[in-house]
Amino acid sequence: MDLNAKIFLAGHNGLVGSAIYELLRKSGYVNIITRTKKELDLLEQEKVTEFFKTVRPEYVILAAARVGGILANSTYRADFIYENLQIQNNIIHNAYLHNVKKLLFLGSSCIYPKEANVPIKENELLSSFLEYSNEPYAIAKIAGLKMCESYNIQYGTNFIAVMPTNMYGLNDNFNLETSHVLPALIRKIYLGKCLSSNKMSDIIRDLKQYNPEILGESETLKYLERHGITKNDDKIIITLWGTGAPLREFLFAEDMAEACLFLMQNTEFEDLVKINHIESKEIRNTHINLGSGKDISIKDLASMIAEIIEFDGVIQWDTNKPDGTMRKTLDVSKLKALGWVAKTELKEGIETVYRTYLER
Repeated sequence: MDLNAKIFLAGHNGLVGSAIYELLRKSGYVNIITRTKKELDLLEQEKVTEFFKTVRPEYVILAAARVGGILANSTYRADFIYENLQIQNNIIHNAYLHNVKKLLFLGSSCIYPKEANVPIKENELLSSFLEYSNEPYAIAKIAGLKMCESYNIQYGTNFIAVMPTNMYGLNDNFNLETSHVLPALIRKIYLGKCLSSNKMSDIIRDLKQYNPEILGESETLKYLERHGITKNDDKIIITLWGTGAPLREFLFAEDMAEACLFLMQNTEFEDLVKINHIESKEIRNTHINLGSGKDISIKDLASMIAEIIEFDGVIQWDTNKPDGTMRKTLDVSKLKALGWVAKTELKEGIETVYRTYLER
């Protein structure tokens, strides 16, 4: 990509998009096109079509999505499938209609079956049933990657789909109602530490930033208790969902951004067909797993975060709550074969995120 090329980055304010935006900017790209939801609602087909017709981006990075953790996915099933399908359909189809040179679509590792062989290779897609809790979101993302693949086959476009593992980073979502596991653990354990030190002013300041509707000490303590943070005889107890046994893989968002830029600069759809050794009559599974290739149990992750934050209370597990899929580590051999590997170790990444959290 030329440094002056028009690059439309959809979803630039999110965890993924903000990391990609910063990397593009630091790499010298000077024509990065962004739109807030107020400026361009990606759910509205006519407005998206008019945007492409008027702006004529040369490259598109599709990082916009409705995202959330287990609770959000379970609660807003219709919203997750509708909004993600609508965003993808509008952008991918208009990228084709307006001759975009290359598009990068970001999906999710939840596209793979609950009982997939681990580490999960790209060809595990559609081999069995999905995890029920995030099935609507997963189906939307599968549709997106298949849309890219199908447009490439029928129309000769150059649309690449990448499936990142669980991501975390500097611009993460720490809202305990909608966050993913790693940022939720950071915030819960931080609040537990503050409660252990009787630093109610720090807790109230935190809640004013993330939950401004919570007012006063009484409401604050009820909020903490609702999210499993309690005090019992001067002992702080943090109760987490499940057994802690599931294994999860995590990728630092800044590493993910580097992988995306690397693929935009160096990889074409033809390369993915060749690397898969695909017969021309059945081109499939050309998407790329993005991950570190390393996993950790949720229990060990919680212990690592507690050590980093210096929390000396008790972490216990509510085994009546679901664990989800027991292991979801991705096979990243295709990504390595293309020439990219993750750099940031998990502990280093969490320390960086926590420092940023404290400075907010």
